[in-house]
Amino acid sequence: MRGLFFKIFVIFWIAQSLIFIISTALIVQHRFPRPDVLMDSLFSSLRNQARERVDAFEAGGCGSLKTYAATHGQTIALTGAAGSNLCPGVPDLAGGSRDGIQFQDHIVGRQMGQQYVWSVPVTSATNKNYVFLLARPNAPEGHGPNPDFLRFAFPQLPVAIAVGGATTFALVLLFTRPLVKLRRAARELAQGNLRTRVAEPASKSRFFRGDEFQALVHDFNHMADRLESLVGAQQLLLRDVSHELRSPLARLNVALELAREDADPDSEIETHLGRIERETERLSKLIGQLLTLSSMEAMNQVDNLGPVLLNEMIHQMIPDAGYEARQRQCTISFHAGAECIILGKSELLYRAIENILRNAIRYTEESSEVEIRLSAEPEEKGGVAVLEISDRGPGIPESELRSIFQPFYRVDRARSAGTGGFGVGLAIAERAVKLHHGELRAYNRAGGGTTVRLQLPLIEGSDNHGQGLRTANPAG
Repeated sequence: MRGLFFKIFVIFWIAQSLIFIISTALIVQHRFPRPDVLMDSLFSSLRNQARERVDAFEAGGCGSLKTYAATHGQTIALTGAAGSNLCPGVPDLAGGSRDGIQFQDHIVGRQMGQQYVWSVPVTSATNKNYVFLLARPNAPEGHGPNPDFLRFAFPQLPVAIAVGGATTFALVLLFTRPLVKLRRAARELAQGNLRTRVAEPASKSRFFRGDEFQALVHDFNHMADRLESLVGAQQLLLRDVSHELRSPLARLNVALELAREDADPDSEIETHLGRIERETERLSKLIGQLLTLSSMEAMNQVDNLGPVLLNEMIHQMIPDAGYEARQRQCTISFHAGAECIILGKSELLYRAIENILRNAIRYTEESSEVEIRLSAEPEEKGGVAVLEISDRGPGIPESELRSIFQPFYRVDRARSAGTGGFGVGLAIAERAVKLHHGELRAYNRAGGGTTVRLQLPLIEGSDNHGQGLRTANPAG
């Protein structure tokens, strides 16, 4: 959202700045006259000044010209119609050329050295022709900004742009803050917190009542209510069905034992009873896992937490998992690079890691190795324990790596039916890890197989002393 805020702010601020600049240019264009109007005014002023200086010259001679030039700080000269300088001691603006300045019918401006000289033809009251010369320092054209524009735009234009930027910042902040809240709530909802809601603005103003943001917040809360209701109903149904199935299963086991007592051990009926017993045990395990998953889904946090040494827990787990690995002639290797102590509930963590390990044993190739690696990694908010369990199985399609943690999800139903399992163990593991503020994900390893990575926050007391390599070989 920070990126969206910045983009909207920059776009609005640039648009406002352009509007201010264009408006200033248009105002300057109407505020100051056009060049032809300026030239007409200049020529009229030069003619009036020239007539006054010629009249003063005929009345008082060259002294009046010198006095006027000294008083007004101007460089002026007066020549005859042929271009001769009439006043000695006055600067020769004609450049000493008798052909350079001639009496003409119109005002002429020309560049002479570092000065720009205006030649103004004048006919006095005595009907004599003169050329009045006025010199100005030359200012090269095309250097620097338009002085009229700068004089009009500063400091008004920078102040206007600054005020526009502050106004834009406030407007963009007003627009994006509700989106930030919605995004934060949507993220929490996606993480499984179905009780997340966005506080609806209690605006009493009719102007802001019922706007699009308020309607979006209302729809989001309605969606969250509906999701929480549907998921709650699904969990309640799953829990109730599992409870109701336990009683018929118990009665079925009693009836199975009674039938076995009356049946002949060598008859075909005993074979059928054995089959019924195995299926009953599978169904009982499934119901037990469903009740476990249902109870964990109803939990928002774990109570009675204590320090748990993951190294010791895995050492205790390997011999039990070895019985299942022995049937496939597999080995289990444990590589511990650190002594990892976390804060958690040992029963839930043991069940989660055991489900992942048994799942790896179930799908790895025969006579292959299941690897367990435990290490500690630093992070911004503290260290984390990283547990990786890898098999040498066929792997999982990349598009389904996140889906394997959903209850009853099967990548290959035919293969899953042959290896056993119900697709609930990984869902239980993921829920247990989330309750411990950890993260669980899977990825395909190089050379074939799948790695399930479990990450849990460490507590003080964990260190990075290597624990070496321990290998369990149930087959041997």
